[in-house]
Amino acid sequence: MSSPDEIVRAMCRSWSDPDPDRISSYFAADAVYHNIPMEPLVGRDAIREFLAGFLTTFEAVDFDIHHQISSGSVVMNERTDTLRGAGRTTELRVMGYFEVTDGAISTWRDYFDMGAINRAFGL
Repeated sequence: MSSPDEIVRAMCRSWSDPDPDRISSYFAADAVYHNIPMEPLVGRDAIREFLAGFLTTFEAVDFDIHHQISSGSVVMNERTDTLRGAGRTTELRVMGYFEVTDGAISTWRDYFDMGAINRAFGL
């Protein structure tokens, strides 16, 4: 069985060639995914639906993990996510918090500046 650190790294890598089914397969059925500036998503199906919609705007997201630490079931990383799509790239500095339960991500919270996303899209 993979460690929580390995599971989080694999899920992050999966965004470079994104498939909503593959990405959502890293999550527990009742997982919570919360981009802190937005409302949380609850459940693998809701996460998959969000990913499918999100990925209509972006071709891929490259996660460049600068630092990652893990202790037991908790994994935290500091990273730059590069969103690729519509002929441009947008870099977003992110702090991620994960909990892994029984080999699946049960909690994912990302902290970032929503203003950077709004500026990138002229909002």
